[in-house]
Amino acid sequence: MAKVIRKAGVTAPGRVLRIGVMPVSEMRARTIAIARGELKPSPTDPKVWISSAEAAGKILSSKNVELLEHIRRSRPTSLQALSSSSGRKVPSLSRTLRLMEKYGIVKLEPGERGALRPEVPFDELDLQIRLSA
Repeated sequence: MAKVIRKAGVTAPGRVLRIGVMPVSEMRARTIAIARGELKPSPTDPKVWISSAEAAGKILSSKNVELLEHIRRSRPTSLQALSSSSGRKVPSLSRTLRLMEKYGIVKLEPGERGALRPEVPFDELDLQIRLSA
């Protein structure tokens, strides 16, 4: 499983979530450089980091992007309502959405009677992958 690094305040102007792909060792070195004051992150730098392109591909698969779009359009009140409207089973939705929540891509808010209400707080996901020289 990929390592997750999230920073507070992931909502950028225009509701864009910037996601970066970087190996864990590079993430660690970057974090240390920031802590030492050697590197100042730019406002356009990713706010969420995923450790590999493979992990990013699984999290942001075509099926999962369609799910995000469906959530934005239908605004379901619960996972059960989302299951009914999307045709996906609740256990599968729950696993997928909890993983996406871990990365800050979705929010699972408490709804009526303890039901979880999924929300997609972004209009756009910006995936950044730096290529080595």
